[in-house]
Amino acid sequence: MRVAMFSAKYYERMLLDELNARHRHEIVYFDAALEPGTAPLAAGFPAVSVFVNDVISGDVLKQLSAGGTGLVATRSTGFNHIDLRAAKEHGVTVVRVTDYSPNSVAEFAVGLLLALNRKIPRAYNRTRDGNFELGGLMGFDLAGRTVAVIGTGKIGRIFARIMAAFGCRLLGFDVHRSPEFEELGGRYGAAADIMAEADVISLHCPLTPETHYIVNARTLASLKRGALLINTSRGGLIDTEAAIEALKSGLLGGMAIDVYEQEAELFFKDLSSTVIPDDVIQRLVSIPNVILTGHQAFFTREAIGTILETTLVSISDFENNRPLVNEIHARSSI
Repeated sequence: MRVAMFSAKYYERMLLDELNARHRHEIVYFDAALEPGTAPLAAGFPAVSVFVNDVISGDVLKQLSAGGTGLVATRSTGFNHIDLRAAKEHGVTVVRVTDYSPNSVAEFAVGLLLALNRKIPRAYNRTRDGNFELGGLMGFDLAGRTVAVIGTGKIGRIFARIMAAFGCRLLGFDVHRSPEFEELGGRYGAAADIMAEADVISLHCPLTPETHYIVNARTLASLKRGALLINTSRGGLIDTEAAIEALKSGLLGGMAIDVYEQEAELFFKDLSSTVIPDDVIQRLVSIPNVILTGHQAFFTREAIGTILETTLVSISDFENNRPLVNEIHARSSI
């Protein structure tokens, strides 16, 4: 089957070419993201594959359908970048990757926490300049601290397990309670309540209307002074402007994020020779107790291999009229 692969990075292309030897699809790679202006490139392709910052709007889906596309395969678990109702209206099937090594994201969240708490990036930059002063680098022991895990799905549970091994007290929020989380000693409560108790807050929930800005001015105002906030899930979970104000006041002791609400125009690109017009992110990177990475938590050999193989399998299943185990419907959860 002819497949238009949008937002295709060089590291994906090499692995896709290797994995595709078994599937034998005709893959055409596009550097560009799929959006209204690039949708005509997909004309004549029965299947397209996209990534998280592509814009699969009603307009795009209308163009895809008119051009003969019947399948959109997103190389991600989240799918809030796809208008599912419009996909149904235009007869376009949508599939995703439901599971791709939750360890990759959970372990990265732990890495962000350790780097933020122990000021590792600052220490690294100092010693490279010959500065071995310890002032300003003090952190705190994680043992005995309270960690709020917002979202106790696969990733959240792995993160919680690691935190339990550090000797942390676990609090959790999720619409579906996990016996495994409770076996670790975790106690569930309302999101605002457990954040107010926590020394560390780590976000692992999907982005839905209910979780949009789950971290906001009100919840931030109730934090323990000096609490740390970690986000490796979705940028829209945090009201960034409110978080900046909490950082300025000292209510929030530090923030480490791998996702950003307005990341679509920034992430996965080299903008080092340009003036970035996003004033909010410029403010974030200027704050010493903020760590910002470019949506790389998923980026391990194991995870990328699973993502790409799952995508190819879904395309093969669609081509051969087999059941699509990873199909997304309008009622699905992100």
